[in-house]
Amino acid sequence: MKPFGANLPTDQFSLIRGSVHGGGSVKGGESLIQCNTCHGAHGIVRVKDKRSPVHPLNVVATCAGCHSNPAYMRTYNPSLPVDQREKYRTSVHGEKNASGDAKAAECVSCHGGHEILRAEDVRSSVYPTNVPGTCATCHGNSDYMAEYPIPTDQLETYSGSVHGQALLGKHDLAAPACNDCHGNHAATPPGIESISNVCGTCHALNADLFSKSPHKAAFDEMGLPECETCHGNHGIVAATDQLIGVSEDAVCSQCHAEDLNPAGYQFAMHISSLIDSLETEEARGTALVDDAENKGMEVGDALFRLRDVRQARFETRTIIHSFNQEECTAVFDKGFAAASFVSGEATRAIDEYYFRRIGFGISTVIITILAIALYLTIRRIERRQKEMLHT
Repeated sequence: MKPFGANLPTDQFSLIRGSVHGGGSVKGGESLIQCNTCHGAHGIVRVKDKRSPVHPLNVVATCAGCHSNPAYMRTYNPSLPVDQREKYRTSVHGEKNASGDAKAAECVSCHGGHEILRAEDVRSSVYPTNVPGTCATCHGNSDYMAEYPIPTDQLETYSGSVHGQALLGKHDLAAPACNDCHGNHAATPPGIESISNVCGTCHALNADLFSKSPHKAAFDEMGLPECETCHGNHGIVAATDQLIGVSEDAVCSQCHAEDLNPAGYQFAMHISSLIDSLETEEARGTALVDDAENKGMEVGDALFRLRDVRQARFETRTIIHSFNQEECTAVFDKGFAAASFVSGEATRAIDEYYFRRIGFGISTVIITILAIALYLTIRRIERRQKEMLHT
C-alpha cells in the first residue's frame, strides 16, 4: 500500500479468512461475507468518512444488515440472538452513538473488524478473560475518556478484587467480567434499584436474605445501593469476618455507633463476638484432633463433625445478610454444638491415650519386678543346688 501513500495494514484478507466470517456460504462455496458486504462496492470511502458503511456511526446498521435478519441468521447460527441492535440502542454506548458521538463503543470496538472470532474462542476479544482488557481499551484510557465524567481505573481496581483474581489470575470462567454486571450489547451501569438483582444473579441466597432484612427498607429510604454499600463495586474484596463488628475496619461502623443506630451497633458487636468465639472453638477442636491423631488415636467421628463447624462458620457469612439475631444465633448454635462434640471426642481420645500409657507403664513395672523376682529365685535355687552337690 505504500506506493499509494497509505499506511493501511495488508493482512486483512488473512484475518478475515481466519475469522468467524471466513467460513463458507451456503451459496456455492462463496465466503460467508465478501469485502463489499461491509465496505460497499463502487462507492467505497475511507472509514473516517461519515458516508462509509463502516464509519463508527454507521457500522451498527451495517452489522445489523445480517445480524438482525432472523431468516438469514437461522441459516448460519440459529442460537445467536437477532436483537443485538435493539439492545445496543438502549445502552449508554448506543445512546451516545445515536446522538452522533463517534467515540462511543460500537460493534467493531469490542468484536474487532476483520479478525472477529467466536466468543468461545480464547483468542476472541470478548472471551471472558479478555473482556476486562477489551473494555479497558477505552475505559482505561484517561485521555480518550477525558470528556466523560467517569473514572478510568476500573481495570486496575477490578484486577485486585476477588472477582478479578478469580477470572484473570485463576482463569475461573464462572467469575464475573465487566459484561456480567453491566451487560454487553445493552451495557448500562446498574442503578441503585437494580444492583441487588445484578449481584443476586450469582449470590441468590444472600440477595434473598437481604431483601427480607431491616436494611432493605433503610437503604431504600436513604437511596443507598444495596450490595455495593458494604462490598463496593469494581474493587470487591473477599468477605472476611473482620467486615462484621464495630471496629474501624468493619463496615457496620460506617453507619452504626453507640449513639447512632444503637440497635444495629449492639447486633454487630454481638455477632462479632460469636464469630470470634466460634473461630476460637474451631481452632481448639482442630488442635485437639491433630494432637489425638499424632498420638495414633482414632478420631474419625470428630474429624467428620469438624467439617460441620467449618460449614457453620461458612453459613454465618451468608445468614448475616438477614440481620436477624435469632436466625444468626441458630446457625452459630449449630457450630458451637459441633465444636463441643469435636473437643469432647478428641479430649476423650487423648485421655485414653494417657490412660493406656499409664497402664502400660504400670504393667511394665510389674512385669519388671516379676522378672527380677523370678531371676533372683532361680539364682537362689541354683546356689542351693551347688551347695547340695558339695556336701
